[in-house]
Amino acid sequence: MLDKYFKITEQKSTLRTEIIAGITTFMTMVYILAVNPSILSAAGMDKDAVFTATALSAVIATLVMALVAKLPFALAPGMGLNAFFAFTVVLGMGYSWEFALTAVFLEGIVFLLLTAFNIRELIVNSIPLNLKHAVSVGIGLFIAFIGLKGTGLIVDNPATLVSLGDMKNPAVWVGLAGVIIIGVLLVKQVKGAILIGILSSTVIGLIVGVTVIPEGFTFVSLPPSIEPIFFKFDFSQIFTIDMLIVLFTFLFVDMFDTVGTLVGVSSKSGMLDKDGRVPRVKQALFADSIGTFVGAILGTSTVTTYVESAAGVAEGGKTGMTALTVAVMFALSLFFAPLFMIIPAAATAPALIIVGLMMITPITKVDLNDFTESIPAFFTIIMMPLTYSIAEGIVFGMLSYVLLKLLTGKFKEIKPIMYVIAVLFIIKFMM
Repeated sequence: MLDKYFKITEQKSTLRTEIIAGITTFMTMVYILAVNPSILSAAGMDKDAVFTATALSAVIATLVMALVAKLPFALAPGMGLNAFFAFTVVLGMGYSWEFALTAVFLEGIVFLLLTAFNIRELIVNSIPLNLKHAVSVGIGLFIAFIGLKGTGLIVDNPATLVSLGDMKNPAVWVGLAGVIIIGVLLVKQVKGAILIGILSSTVIGLIVGVTVIPEGFTFVSLPPSIEPIFFKFDFSQIFTIDMLIVLFTFLFVDMFDTVGTLVGVSSKSGMLDKDGRVPRVKQALFADSIGTFVGAILGTSTVTTYVESAAGVAEGGKTGMTALTVAVMFALSLFFAPLFMIIPAAATAPALIIVGLMMITPITKVDLNDFTESIPAFFTIIMMPLTYSIAEGIVFGMLSYVLLKLLTGKFKEIKPIMYVIAVLFIIKFMM
């Protein structure tokens, strides 16, 4: 039944491959269950309740992606957007977390409308094919960078932005061991190489003290109630300029993070059609919209498509069965959270580094001889890791594309919607 519904065999995959891919994706993004409550609690929200809201919103959004879009992508409250929620809107601008949740709720409604009227789909399809391939490469460098930071191999440095970490740190060696293990398994063509690498690194971490089992550890626990944050909105200031700015920021970042992930991972996995379009993109964007809408009601920040989905795709995930597996894992995490929480960042980081390598292969498809194509592609690629944002990479890529085509007389190659997007990008910078 599952094979027929998701067309697993038709996609030249197997049920086992899809399940392993889903578990792999989950393992690389399970950190959100710990990080999101920590960030949103800084805004005054109940930490335990946010944990439950995070898991539930991930389950619901990913189920929609699995059953409606039938694509191998997972969703959860997005990093960056949760930080903007807590540290800018609440702690910076001085508004309540209820005000911020209201902005997320309105964002979900706007996205549902934009998706219903095919506006978001139009934006996805307007991105030139060269830039779509560049997005995949940029995401590869971005998630590899995240992985390198996760191991401690790269650290912050006020003088040079980044520098080599402390090589005496055991976490660094756990991460490097994971990369070698995954690499050897890939060469040997072992199925589930990335997942095995994550689990092996966790065990190695246990030996050297990186994987920590807390005192009083139990495998099973009941999920906390979401009552303190459920349906807690403040509509008293929805017509203010600040609400407009906050809403626009949420919309902008989520829009292009999701677009970038869908396009980039689809490009790498060969899912783009002959016209360079993402299959069932409207349904995928619908999942994102539903996730944000429902997530706000449950009590969490914007839900978005996760770039870590690339890990599952790299394991061979091609259908909604991969996403369904992720949704099931998040549902289980509500009761087995302590077990998933002991997996250290150093154990999941090797997966991101290896997937980063896999994601950069579309660089061979980018036209590097035409500078009106290669310069925007380069901006797209380099700005993602350097600004720590998929959205900003797309901004610089598309803006430079429009300007270069206009100034070199190749304006006929620019789709009309690109002009609108370019203007919105400029407005965003001004705001």
